[in-house]
Amino acid sequence: MIINSASLGAIRVGFNAAYKRGLGQAETQYTRIATRVPSSTKENKYGWLGKLPNMRQWIGERVIHGLAEHDYAIKNLPFELTISVDRDDIRDDNLGVYEPMFVEMGESVAAHPDQLCFDMLAAGFATDCYDGQSFFDTDHPVLDANGDPTTVANTDGGAGTPWYMLSTNRSLKPIIFQEREKPEFVAQDNPKDESVFRNKEYVYGTDGRWNAGFGFWQMAWGSKQTLNAANYEIARAGLQGMKGDYGRPLGIKPNLLVVPPSLEGKALELLNSERNAAGATNVWKGTAELMVVPWLA
Repeated sequence: MIINSASLGAIRVGFNAAYKRGLGQAETQYTRIATRVPSSTKENKYGWLGKLPNMRQWIGERVIHGLAEHDYAIKNLPFELTISVDRDDIRDDNLGVYEPMFVEMGESVAAHPDQLCFDMLAAGFATDCYDGQSFFDTDHPVLDANGDPTTVANTDGGAGTPWYMLSTNRSLKPIIFQEREKPEFVAQDNPKDESVFRNKEYVYGTDGRWNAGFGFWQMAWGSKQTLNAANYEIARAGLQGMKGDYGRPLGIKPNLLVVPPSLEGKALELLNSERNAAGATNVWKGTAELMVVPWLA
């Protein structure tokens, strides 16, 4: 192949098409647990996470809910993935071996939010959320019905393999995926570029800016206890009993059980079996959707 602007342009178009094909065919899961939030700055502040407003009888003046009760922010981070193509492979028209790599590039970019969001979920036992407590904790601060400080749990501890009971049917989900710049395919393929001159390599890549963080801890229950009917019941009851400040019920409806592959069998048995191990009716059959997540392995 003769290397000129026309041939390099055709190669760029071909690699970009393979990359987009990978983007389009990738299977992702993060949108089930994460709210996508567009960003236009280097970071977004989520002070309003401390507020879950509710209707009240209008007596006297309006009660205005502020949006700056907490200093929680998610900073956008830059990410990139780059592939080099040897000049000799272009001259020898040996480009077929690169196409799967660019398809995989697209799939990797599409799956990156999955990796970030489920890593965030797994880190919730030891990573602070908006109230300064770990996302999964036994003492999240709230106000009781009398306005006095008290604490609420969204975990029952344990030391085994983590699993998660989530409520994902509200506008804000347990995890936030924040996107500043969508991934863009770029090329450094001018024959005069330094990479070509020094290393006889044409370089193609993609980059963008985004990050993940925590939403409302009230929408998630994290457990390291054995995944069985008794602990599943504790998780569901814990979420359904969640209350906001002043003892206001939040109406949380758990609907998604998230597990790593190692707990798939137990989860399937819990949610699909007609009978439990004792032969009695399995009252938990069909009470949640199951999501098995390889990123949690």
